[in-house]
Amino acid sequence: MATSANALYGSPKREISVILAVRNEALHLAECVNAILSQDFDGLLEVVLALAPSDDETEAVAQRLAQADSRVVIVENPSGRTAVGLNLAIEKSQYALIVRVDGHAQIPQNYLTLVVEILTQSGAANVGGVMAAVGESLFERSVARAMRSPLGVGSARFHTGGRAAAVDTVYLGAFRKEAILAVGGFDERFTRAQDWELNFRLRAAGGIIYFDPRLVVTYRPRSTVSALARQYFEYGRWRRVVSRRHEGTINYRYLAPPFTVLVSALSIILGVFISTIFLLPVLVYALFILMASFVIGKSLGEVVSLPLILLTMHMCWGTGFLTSPKSLAP
Repeated sequence: MATSANALYGSPKREISVILAVRNEALHLAECVNAILSQDFDGLLEVVLALAPSDDETEAVAQRLAQADSRVVIVENPSGRTAVGLNLAIEKSQYALIVRVDGHAQIPQNYLTLVVEILTQSGAANVGGVMAAVGESLFERSVARAMRSPLGVGSARFHTGGRAAAVDTVYLGAFRKEAILAVGGFDERFTRAQDWELNFRLRAAGGIIYFDPRLVVTYRPRSTVSALARQYFEYGRWRRVVSRRHEGTINYRYLAPPFTVLVSALSIILGVFISTIFLLPVLVYALFILMASFVIGKSLGEVVSLPLILLTMHMCWGTGFLTSPKSLAP
């Protein structure tokens, strides 16, 4: 596998451009960028911040980081759109490997060194690892538990871990720049799921998307129910757009939430207006939610918090998928 793919792309150079599409990240941006700059990587390195208009002090933080270290480069992203910002950062970048990091994420000290090693060994066009959700408040910790469990978000390896292997998609990603450019970069029509959509085109072009559990990125979950609901509603909407754009990309894991929404709604309606026997499906789902909360939760507070969190994730993702308009990405 590595031999044929490396023949396609060539051996990766030890030079990395880390790109971030940044908006409203004043709280975590300095910590994130400092973690990148303090890597044990011994090659050439730059950090390109695609700076969108923010409602907090993100721009001031970014400017201070750029003034303190010449390896930090800023490019303006007036559109505010993530995919546009990522493409602007790639265009501004000068090195052969592109590593995507989010402004509220944090990478371990050996992350970039591992990226080069795994790209070399796998011959992949894109490699990524575990989206290690870590929360601070009780609610955030409970969301993190749900995100790292197959009972919460399904069995995708970047959520739950697993052995190294070729996969459909990975979290964030470390790309060969030539592979991204060859397929036209991120699709700027996508507000969400742009990484999944790009990875589909990379695979269609003969590239390998490779998961390795040694690549661990700390992710900060949403801190309120409303923020979590908006996040998962948008996930569902945009995953439906991908399924329309690329036939054959939907499996049972993606259909489970919309199916659950439809069955639960029908169960409640029939149970109220016809017979209580029709409430059985929604009661079975409610029992599943309660049992899953006991399995996932590691404290009493988490067990109590998780039913609402799991319900929010499942119902909002499924509703977003079902109501996704064709006008989202024409």
